[in-house]
Amino acid sequence: MSNIPDDLLYTKTHEWLKKEGKLYRIGITDHAQSELTDVVFVEFEKKGKMVGAGDVVATVESVKTVSEIYAPVPGTISEINEILLKSPEKINSDPYGEGWFLLLEPSGGMETASLLSPEAYRRTIGE
Repeated sequence: MSNIPDDLLYTKTHEWLKKEGKLYRIGITDHAQSELTDVVFVEFEKKGKMVGAGDVVATVESVKTVSEIYAPVPGTISEINEILLKSPEKINSDPYGEGWFLLLEPSGGMETASLLSPEAYRRTIGE
């Protein structure tokens, strides 16, 4: 059974986000990292880039596959987690802590309609 913290919002594509002041911290869920298996490489879009909801913000390579990580909301990438460039395994060992991907400053109104509560995300992954 996956770890699904109750203080986060989720997407159907297995990203999570947490409001921190005016920014959103974004990462992938425990379910997503377990499906990927061992992550060996991460590549990010550039800091300062404006992205739309659903745009690719990172690419993750594991021993099993390559996956894209999507922006859950539109905004500007204000920070990337550079620790992951040298230690991508943090995504597997701590997906909600040191394994976060980026901070995004949302633009305009929040499009929260497409975001899932913890309960809805549990149903999405069949838990």
